[in-house]
Amino acid sequence: MGINYLYPPFEIIRNQDRCIACRVCERQCANLVHHYDEDKKRMTADESLCVNCHRCVSLCPTRALKIVKTDHTFKENANWKTEVIEDIYRQAQSGGVLLASMGTPKEYPVYWDKMLINASQVTNPSIDPLREPMETRTYLGKKSAKITRDGEGRIITSTTGQLKLDIPIMFSAMSYGSISYNAHKSLAMAASELGTFYNTGEGGLHKDFYQYGKNTIVQVASGRFGVHPEYLNAGAAIEIKMGQGAKPGIGGHLPGSKIGEDISATRMIPLHADAISPAPHHDIYSIEDLRQLVYALKEATRYTKPVIVKVAAVHNISAIASGIARSGADIIAIDGFRGGTGAAPARIRDNVGIPIELALASVDQRLRQEGIRGNVSLVVGGSIRSSSDVIKAIALGADAVYIATSALVALGCHLCRTCHSGKCNWGIATQNPELVKRLNPEVGSQHLVNLLTAWNHEIKEMMGGMGINSIEALKGNRLMLRGIALHETELKILGIAHAGQ
Repeated sequence: MGINYLYPPFEIIRNQDRCIACRVCERQCANLVHHYDEDKKRMTADESLCVNCHRCVSLCPTRALKIVKTDHTFKENANWKTEVIEDIYRQAQSGGVLLASMGTPKEYPVYWDKMLINASQVTNPSIDPLREPMETRTYLGKKSAKITRDGEGRIITSTTGQLKLDIPIMFSAMSYGSISYNAHKSLAMAASELGTFYNTGEGGLHKDFYQYGKNTIVQVASGRFGVHPEYLNAGAAIEIKMGQGAKPGIGGHLPGSKIGEDISATRMIPLHADAISPAPHHDIYSIEDLRQLVYALKEATRYTKPVIVKVAAVHNISAIASGIARSGADIIAIDGFRGGTGAAPARIRDNVGIPIELALASVDQRLRQEGIRGNVSLVVGGSIRSSSDVIKAIALGADAVYIATSALVALGCHLCRTCHSGKCNWGIATQNPELVKRLNPEVGSQHLVNLLTAWNHEIKEMMGGMGINSIEALKGNRLMLRGIALHETELKILGIAHAGQ
């Protein structure tokens, strides 16, 4: 073994006057950071193992702990930053690909934060959501391009399968295996109570969760894990996963160490066998191939369920979406490059793809120009962090949004970015039974309900301030947005005016 050049990124500050050596920190840390020194009769810590998950800090009864970022540094260099140097050290030692979890931490522009929402004043009065009805319900699926009537002149109102959302927010795909049983249960219970949907991800649907089928989107990914007729018919919609924002063009890998009996049965793969999703679907190499799968799934479900096609936001996304809209799909889900992940090559996560804001605006404008916007609904994800992000996404053309990281944070996630290790101290991204039980699904689902209930109130307030009383009136209404600190090309792609215009 050579010299270890890496200094721990975090330091644990322990107030020995407050510490009562109760050893709660030791029992609660799955990373084995804390231990009791019998000789010194006090708690000590191996800081090199700390991932800054805050479990010990949160549960310390005397508030004796805090975790701080180390001030250890390399000689300043604008090109060779500490992060770059440390990554080279890691790969020089291991010879392996650097894996990372959650969304990119890089300081790329966040366009949500560079858009402001318009407000009504005198000529277009605002609406008081406390005294006047505000409609946040929306429907996802293909819409009729024109009004048709029967022989007696009555309007024909029948449509293809639709998803009815009481709020324009759904829980995005996170597979059973990448997250725990209790995390999935929390999402399913919350979706049922809120009148929205959660997505199984590519890991199949646990038998216990079939009861939540009317609020479930089942996913068909390249590995086809857990896909069978009963599964397809269990959910309210089917999503074909072609790509993911955090790792466009890259397949998935769930280590065999996470494939216990329940996950083995749900995914229909051998116990303790690695679950590897190929990068491409090996039966899809064109829009025509995609169309065949879309209609195969519709046949399997008797044309009663909408089919979603999920793709990553990449540079030619508008052309891709145009093809998908003609494939027979009912909904297009677009995942931006800031989207989260259980595990991805760090270089892919941080450098591949484009922001969801630009992708969404580009796709919505392209589909409108081609006269096919009504053929599909648009759902977007990839770092939707607040109700204002939801409002801005809908004004740019989305019908609804997907959230994942925000939902995990509501469950207790502290974004320590070590999901791939399987040692989630909050019981979310783990299959360790002792860790899983730390997340109470009853409490978790209530936190999710509270979060989206609060967001829904804020959405109504913001719509009222704009003089708008329904989500449908906001959809694609770019007049409600203004850019700030954006250059001409960005404003043109977003289709909005600059603040002050």
